[in-house]
Amino acid sequence: MTLRLQPLARARAASMGPDGQRWLDDLPRLVGELEQAWGLDVEGRGLPGGSASWVGRARDADGRPRVLKIGMPGHDLDDEARVLGLAAGRGLVGLRAHDPGRNALLLDELGPSLEAAVLPVEEKLEHLAAALTLVWEIPASALTPPGPGEDKASTLTRLVLDTDTRLGHPTPPAVLDLALEYAARRVAAHDPDRCVVVHGDPHPANALSTAPAPGDDGLAYRLVDPDGFLADPAYDLGVVLREWTGRLGERPRERLEGWCTLLADRCRLDAQVVWEWAYLERVSTGLHVLDFGAERMGRRFLDSAATLLTGR
Repeated sequence: MTLRLQPLARARAASMGPDGQRWLDDLPRLVGELEQAWGLDVEGRGLPGGSASWVGRARDADGRPRVLKIGMPGHDLDDEARVLGLAAGRGLVGLRAHDPGRNALLLDELGPSLEAAVLPVEEKLEHLAAALTLVWEIPASALTPPGPGEDKASTLTRLVLDTDTRLGHPTPPAVLDLALEYAARRVAAHDPDRCVVVHGDPHPANALSTAPAPGDDGLAYRLVDPDGFLADPAYDLGVVLREWTGRLGERPRERLEGWCTLLADRCRLDAQVVWEWAYLERVSTGLHVLDFGAERMGRRFLDSAATLLTGR
């Protein structure tokens, strides 16, 4: 079987050197074994999105549509499987099977992404907030709290500093200073008692259309690819708002602040906290994707962070 990877996934595998090449070489065998183990008929063409897994359509033994996901080395899917199991379909895609040894998941197939939907930004934000509020209902006691220095703001601080240095300081100094200032505020404000189970990466391409299910209050989109860890719920809203670069218009800061307020009001959180997470995520994500070779995307994140300095 010839398997196709999405460009970001292929770039990530290439950045891993021999480990990534071994995984690519071994992928057809893994898919074949999972076809046998789970009674699947798998398509070779990968689905859009994703940067650390191969994801493709399949049909089970009864002809029902499913999605097969196989993680790269270093991208363990055990935590994702745990969170999907805890959610039981509320706000997140349904989990059908998990093979830890092959680092694979079998999931329900959902519809087109929210990213592709022709909707106003504000309506897309409402759909993401609706799904996230269900994810946040997963009992926090089911996950292990982060240890000292392992809260999300602390880990992002290290990522920003280390990656910026290793890549020769591609981040404009004023952008770097503001991102680190916001990170320090979020570290200082970290409160384990107020943490929830966050999705961790709820961008519009990770929200797929779905038929409403009992208990979902008419939910139109479910989220896929949860990272699933304990953090400030405003962190998820910051991830929601780290992109939208092409939709910010002539007054980017004003428009993004308005969206922060919309989401904060919808979820009963603080708009300034959402803004700080969104800015930190914009910078850290830009550096992260630059690090595995996605030059154009990484520069877009960092350049947009620079435009948001106006009016500070």
